[in-house]
Amino acid sequence: MEKEDRVYVQLQRHLDRQAVGFPATRSKAEIRILKYIFTPRQAEIAAHLSYRFEPLETIFPRVRNLAKSPEDLSELLEGIQKNGGIRSRTKDGKKQYCNAPFVVGMYEMQGGRLTTDFINDVAEYTSDRKFAAAFLSAELPQMRTIPIAASISPQNRVSTFDEVWALIREAEPPFMVYSCICRKRRSMENEKCKVTAREETCLGFGSMAESSETCGMGRQITRDEAMSILELNQKEGLVPQPSNTEKAEFICSCCGCCCGMLRMHQILPKPLDYWASNFHSVVDVDACDGCGSCEQACQVGAVTVPAESQVAVVNLNRCIGCGLCVSSCKRRAISLQKKPIETRPPKTPDELYEIIMAKKKGALGRWGVTGKLIFDAITTGQTHLLKSQGPAKT
Repeated sequence: MEKEDRVYVQLQRHLDRQAVGFPATRSKAEIRILKYIFTPRQAEIAAHLSYRFEPLETIFPRVRNLAKSPEDLSELLEGIQKNGGIRSRTKDGKKQYCNAPFVVGMYEMQGGRLTTDFINDVAEYTSDRKFAAAFLSAELPQMRTIPIAASISPQNRVSTFDEVWALIREAEPPFMVYSCICRKRRSMENEKCKVTAREETCLGFGSMAESSETCGMGRQITRDEAMSILELNQKEGLVPQPSNTEKAEFICSCCGCCCGMLRMHQILPKPLDYWASNFHSVVDVDACDGCGSCEQACQVGAVTVPAESQVAVVNLNRCIGCGLCVSSCKRRAISLQKKPIETRPPKTPDELYEIIMAKKKGALGRWGVTGKLIFDAITTGQTHLLKSQGPAKT
């Protein structure tokens, strides 16, 4: 193995030991991905960071042989940040840095520098079962689904962390809007989104916005502009998916044809086992006339109208509680129902990743996830899903 490759293998192993794994695969696509994002020297430095944000004075003693001074290290870290390889934030007037997960993190920060080769490497990597097992074995998902505003009624008793407008009102500045990397990637593959013609649909706040601004991703907007973009996203039929924290760092607005998360959902036999959502849809069979508008609105194939009954049916193994079916129904025959036990997300991203790290599964646990996927496919009669080589392309 050449010295340069050893540096990237070292970084891959280091990242795989962080809260969200980054496993090695036979194809070595993960090494090509790292080479795209990091220079060899940057890779060496990144292998000394943590999933926790740390200030320069904590990091510098670990990289003393790679940087001449804290000032030199700061310049090197800013260079890695510009390539979307790490994250940064300012706390108490000091800059802090940490490793970024591949998803959600390094991949999304490549939005301004996508190439066909990179897209192909990402597709190969995320289609590998080892990536799927690592990604799905996390104790908590990094994202969750919340209802669109139009689907909420007073009896739903929505907590602020599940109320889309409350997330914007309580978000910390700055505010950024990004071109959706999933939609951008699909357009580069000559595939058009079936839900919207717009690319600028994803929002970032606070430290996430600060990180993305450093790497030249997105543009800064006002809180009111963020509200307007989110309102249009919902009207067009996109699913709101914020970070899995009480105070959102970002809100993605996703479609079933482009979004890597929702496409992954479609090929899992029991996707709700790996999802965070506090609602699901219910049908009033007496009011439903079988028009099919709910089936057309659903982005994850959770609602169908069987020909024999002509009444909508909700698959509770698939319904993510976004409420798009509710707003599409003119007869008000479908509504959202809160799950019996509300799942409260961690307050901050720091808490989220500490929980993921504390409950991190080893090789045996990842094999268990693979076994569960096979078992679920068989028991639910969806053995056709076993033909998939892993999650849908991110």
